Amino acid sequence: QLGKNGEDFAAEFLLARGYVILKTNYRTKLGEIDIVAQEGDIVCFIEVKTRQNDGWDAFEAVDKRKQYKIRRVAQQFLLEEFKTEDVPARFDVLGIRSMPTGTLEGELLKDAFGV
Repeated sequence: QLGKNGEDFAAEFLLARGYVILKTNYRTKLGEIDIVAQEGDIVCFIEVKTRQNDGWDAFEAVDKRKQYKIRRVAQQFLLEEFKTEDVPARFDVLGIRSMPTGTLEGELLKDAFGV
């Protein structure tokens, strides 16, 4: 349930900040990207990590191996949707914390890792 609540929160969080959601849970045989959105003319590939508020940093979960997989899936998305990889793009990580009160808090790290 925490993951589902986090996904719903993530979409609302991004929409409130002017993002346009293009796809959610984009899956290929190479892997998955949680949210593909657009901010202005930039395509954003967003990894969402939802955690209980236990002091653990959600951003640490997006290690080099995960970054590599996200990059490969992003390339496939760009080729399928735009017919080219030559599109302004970046990789963001959205950390969501479930607080003891039951509320959720989000922290967005834009351009979390390079192309």
